[in-house]
Order: sequence, then structure tokens, then C-alpha cells
Amino acid sequence: MNKSELIEELSEQIEISQQEASSIANTILQTIIQSLVDGENVEVRGFGSFTVRHYDSYTGRNPKTGEKTAVKAKKLPVFRVGKKLREAVTEGINIDCS
Repeated sequence: MNKSELIEELSEQIEISQQEASSIANTILQTIIQSLVDGENVEVRGFGSFTVRHYDSYTGRNPKTGEKTAVKAKKLPVFRVGKKLREAVTEGINIDCS
């Protein structure tokens, strides 16, 4: 499923226009992104949590030439699956997200 399919499904499920569904989906995604940028964690019970992991700089190596290279410090978003979602996927069942 991609973003446009998600918007279409949202539109059908709660019987609103695709424009309204798009606005809702974009607002949710932007809120998650902004929270991560601000250094906050985002947790959706039963679904999972989004965090930012910090990686220090280090000296890497080019695999082709063997040349040493400095790799800058970075922050990467990480998603950790929630228990209900993990169980639903494992057992092939639908879960209620209410």
C-alpha cells in the first residue's frame, strides 16, 4: 500500500472526500516527522514507536579501494513494531486499532 492508496482507503472508510482524507493523512505524517525533528519520540500503542537514533562519527573504509574515509555523525529515524501489530502479522489476523 502506498500513500495514495492509504488516502483512498481512509476516504472510503470514514466516508469523506479524497481531499479531506489527504489532508488528514498529511497532517498525521507531518506531525510525526516534526516530533522526530524536535527530538521527541512518537508512540502509537499496539502499532509501534518512532525514535531517533544518534550515531557518532567514525572512520570507515571504501570497500573498492581500501581507502579510509571519515563518516560524519548522523541521526536516523527508527521504527519499532508494537506487540499487537507483530502478533497480528505473525498470526495473519486483523487487529482493532480503536
